[in-house]
Amino acid sequence: MAKGPRVVESGNDTGYLLLGPTLGVMALTLAAPLALLFLYSLTRTTGPVLEGGATLAQYAEVLSREGYRTLFWRSIGISALVTLATVILAYPMAYFVAFHAGRNKFLWLIALTIPFWTSYLLRVFAWKIILGYGGVINSALISAGLIAAPLEFLLYNPFSVVITLTHAWAAFAILPIYVSLEKIDRSLLEAASDLGDGPLRRFLRITLPLSMPGVIGAALLVFVPTTGDYVTPTLVGGPQGAMIANIISVQFDRIGNWPLGAALALTSMAVVGVMALLFVAAAQAATKAVR
Repeated sequence: MAKGPRVVESGNDTGYLLLGPTLGVMALTLAAPLALLFLYSLTRTTGPVLEGGATLAQYAEVLSREGYRTLFWRSIGISALVTLATVILAYPMAYFVAFHAGRNKFLWLIALTIPFWTSYLLRVFAWKIILGYGGVINSALISAGLIAAPLEFLLYNPFSVVITLTHAWAAFAILPIYVSLEKIDRSLLEAASDLGDGPLRRFLRITLPLSMPGVIGAALLVFVPTTGDYVTPTLVGGPQGAMIANIISVQFDRIGNWPLGAALALTSMAVVGVMALLFVAAAQAATKAVR
């Protein structure tokens, strides 16, 4: 009896088959909206209806107006400060859990993430209450007699945005750094100690370079989304703490200038992408220099 042809699937075919649903979801939820956003940025319309021919006038306006450039740089500066502060605060916490928590590592990780089980908006409002003119800090300082009037610089400026975003994204920095530290071979540290290296030298020569992938990942996880955050600047930033996402939201929701909003959004994504690539390259070069 003749047998039918055998269908042999290669490993690559099986891999593509398994990735098919994921790629389909990404195409539908990520690629398609970006393509539509790009189409809007090339038109002259009001609202969601696409009309007219293609034009680069929106991008010309984005690049030529000083106000937009100022917002771009302010957004990048605030996100850079948030990233720096978050990583600096997260690294010691992750280091303690990885090297000194012993059998209680899981409990420490749970404890560090408990504040982030609540709503993001609730945490932002909590910081607004803490930093407000009649908030916890000002009330305590006035009660202690250290100040006569509330400190105005605590709220509605870039400072309050940096503080709030740093707290909001701390857990996202702690976890990747912890994973990177946990993977370090402890025998390397023991060998360095046997060769005469002190704690600081062991940290600079072994721990820090080997944990840099986690640090880079944490920095990217914080920098990219905070650049496009608009909830926190709206609630605690005020006019001085406004970021580019706030203007994009205004263009879409209030003014109805969707092409300009789309051009601002895509330009912001491009700027953040370039900054992220430069950061990764610089961090990798620094890691090689340390090694």
